[in-house]
Amino acid sequence: MRPLAPRDASGVLTARGDVDGTTAIAFATDATLSGGALGIDGCSRIVTAIDRAVRERIPVAGLWHSGGARLAEGVIGLDGVGQVFAAIVRASGRVPQISVVLGPAAGGAAYAPALSDIVIMSKAGRIFATGPEVVASVTGERVDSERLGGPEPHSHRSGVVHLTATDDAAAIGQARRIVRLLGHQGRISPDDVKPGRLDAFMTGLVYDVRPVVGALLDEPGVELHPRWAPNLVTTLGRFGGRTTGVVANNPLRLGGCLDAAGAEKAARFVQMCDALGVPLIVLVDAPGYLPGIGQEWDGVVRRGAKLLHAFAEAVVPRVTLVTRRAYGGAYIAMNSRALGATAVFAWPDAEIAVMGAGATVDVLHRRRLAAADPDERAGLRARLVREQAEEAGGMDRAGEIGVVDAVITPAQTRRRIAEAIAAAPAGRGEHGNIPL
Repeated sequence: MRPLAPRDASGVLTARGDVDGTTAIAFATDATLSGGALGIDGCSRIVTAIDRAVRERIPVAGLWHSGGARLAEGVIGLDGVGQVFAAIVRASGRVPQISVVLGPAAGGAAYAPALSDIVIMSKAGRIFATGPEVVASVTGERVDSERLGGPEPHSHRSGVVHLTATDDAAAIGQARRIVRLLGHQGRISPDDVKPGRLDAFMTGLVYDVRPVVGALLDEPGVELHPRWAPNLVTTLGRFGGRTTGVVANNPLRLGGCLDAAGAEKAARFVQMCDALGVPLIVLVDAPGYLPGIGQEWDGVVRRGAKLLHAFAEAVVPRVTLVTRRAYGGAYIAMNSRALGATAVFAWPDAEIAVMGAGATVDVLHRRRLAAADPDERAGLRARLVREQAEEAGGMDRAGEIGVVDAVITPAQTRRRIAEAIAAAPAGRGEHGNIPL
């Protein structure tokens, strides 16, 4: 590690060095000086560090413990914090940016991590726009710093924090792993991809998709936002030797339905991967969007549209696998052919439809079923369900109209996905923005 500037009254330390062979730049606010408060000199150092990372096309990691802008500097300090924000935005999509929050990060120091790609928080970390004292004086609400902006609310409720850690060392260890994944992405090698029975982990209607994701990747990846919107799993890992992002519906939570929070979570992940040149694999087992008043009021249409937009504008290779069900709007939103998927595969028993055949029959033939003899109603419904499945669903029809490229077996899955990614243009990464 080589310091980029000496320690002084600016309150910011910067350095350039290697993380297990991956060159990176790091900066840290010095909590021993005015609680890490940011003045114009310290902000200038952060801006210089970020701009240098962009010039060298290497990751940049920030360690945050800061009360925000230095009060004594007034508007000068505020302008400096604004310049940090602008530098982060300039670097967005050009180099990976990781923030590690090790203590209170308030005011401007809260928004800087939120602008970065990945936010990691240690047990002692806190993120809030205004601290507990200001909250109490303005609103009358009494809350401590942990409940206001600690790891639990930001990893479970707000979605600000991607990863939490038990202590500072563990948080920095997580940051090092992310730097390696995003800073040295590698190249995919289909010949190195071994077959595997991913369906071995799908036991019954309700199962946890995370072991399936683990079996898909070369080795266990890093699940981002594991507690926020757990019905949708987002994971970074290596696939065929290449850094890859995986988006997967999780039937263990909400039956795998998409909801407002899950759509936002997936959209953010897709946009980050696309910006940083990371290819995507999408595992689909979704019975639709979660219905309800709460969902509509929570912005499921607005936030769902963000997911549609994220996939439709992505230029990195992105391969979809329908493992079981892909119904309605959730089918479209989960990287369908219509949104420009690189390839769409499906397992033999998978279904693609507006809704399940049984639910469709109950809607379309409600009066006919109600008028039927009670003793014959069950048989009639079973026959109508079979006819509906043959007419509107099934992989044969999906293949005919080109929304599915091939029906493949679970054992073929890893190899076929690897071949599809390897054959596709590299997206933004081909322009050299992200080191491969």
